[in-house]
Amino acid sequence: MQFALTGHTLVHVPLSPDRRRRCHRPRRPRGPYARLFDAPGTLAFTLPNLLARLPMGMFSISAVLLITGLHGSYALAGAVVAATLAASAVGGPLLARLVDRCGQARITVPAVLLTGTGHLGLLWCVTGGAPLWAWFCCVPLMAATPNTGGMSRARWAHLYRDDPAARHTANSFEQAMDELCFLLGPLIAAGLCTALFPAAGTLTAVTLLITGGVLFAAQRRTEPPVAPRGPGRARTGRAPLLLPGIPPLLVTFLCTGAVFGSLEVVTIAYADGLGLKAWAGAVLAAQALGSGAAGLAFGLLAPGTTPVRRRLVRWVTLMAVLMALPLLVAAGTDALPPLVPVLLIAGMATAPTMVTGMTLLQELTPAPRLNEGMSLAVTALLSGIAAGAAAGSWAAEHLPPGAAGYATPLTAAALAAAVAWLAFYSWKPVRKSTATGPAVAPPEPPSSSSTAKARSASPR
Repeated sequence: MQFALTGHTLVHVPLSPDRRRRCHRPRRPRGPYARLFDAPGTLAFTLPNLLARLPMGMFSISAVLLITGLHGSYALAGAVVAATLAASAVGGPLLARLVDRCGQARITVPAVLLTGTGHLGLLWCVTGGAPLWAWFCCVPLMAATPNTGGMSRARWAHLYRDDPAARHTANSFEQAMDELCFLLGPLIAAGLCTALFPAAGTLTAVTLLITGGVLFAAQRRTEPPVAPRGPGRARTGRAPLLLPGIPPLLVTFLCTGAVFGSLEVVTIAYADGLGLKAWAGAVLAAQALGSGAAGLAFGLLAPGTTPVRRRLVRWVTLMAVLMALPLLVAAGTDALPPLVPVLLIAGMATAPTMVTGMTLLQELTPAPRLNEGMSLAVTALLSGIAAGAAAGSWAAEHLPPGAAGYATPLTAAALAAAVAWLAFYSWKPVRKSTATGPAVAPPEPPSSSSTAKARSASPR
């Protein structure tokens, strides 16, 4: 409405047809990612979580650059990094169980402080000339490394427990954030260690971990509630590792992690054989970029009505098919530049595979033990990355030089597809057990527009 003052009288002036049309122009619909952050407090926990998650891509490369820079031993650096990775893999599920029982805030703060102390202790030992056994005495503290990405996914699952479409978008967003952290983390760490001093990467990573972890824990209103106390499993349900469907899903994650670990090693070896080892990082960044972009695009798509277990089978199969491209192109060209677009394309199936796998994990895991289930998935991935790196190293040394090493990630992807087909394509799961009753057969997954049906199929 428009008014004008004539003398001492307020007069209504009609809008012109052009202005009336502009005022009544319909608003453009908001995208899924914009609607995702409509819930209060979502941005407040996402940003600190990103700060706490970024060091996960910095610690390993910082330790390698620090130890090789001061002691000149790649073998020693590899042993230290492997020990820290093993400690995180062993301690992760135990720490996640404490998170489920006591709440994210109560566990996250002491966990990041213990982890930071372990990394600072290792830094002091390496730079201060401490004996080798003292280095590995710091490693057990790193078993307290919190799965910040899993805790963030648990918050989304709690906030949108009745909205499958929003959970699908949230899982896609989280996977893109993982790709971003593992893309930027090594670049930031390498830049700090080479441009400033060897310890700069570790010091920065510890600062980000503690700051982000404390700020994330302070966001209490979006924290999933702790299950009410009760006797034994009546409170939390069965352990995720004992639930039907979880073991083969973890094996699928293990093989998928082997794809990541072997692809990195064989690409470095392939570039080194061509005399272009310095460009290997840029080539691998194409794979992470393709995966991150595909993850964001995947979140814009409606999840559909196909059961999530069958969607997982399809994406794992596509990942296996695309992993044949690096082998074919490397064998046919024997050059590094053609691998850039090929790895970009090959990476586009990995993020949707991970998003769909995490969605299935949320459907199969009891709500009171969701953090534990997420941590088991991360442990499987880390173990797969370590195994894949070992297999890729063996292939680089024993197979004929050139493209033959790319058979390793292809084999790992094929194993992941085989496990998924055997376990999930014709399997008819039961709804995950809860603390309030036995498991029952689930209905077919609802469409994103059916809120009433979504409540009956919600994983929470």
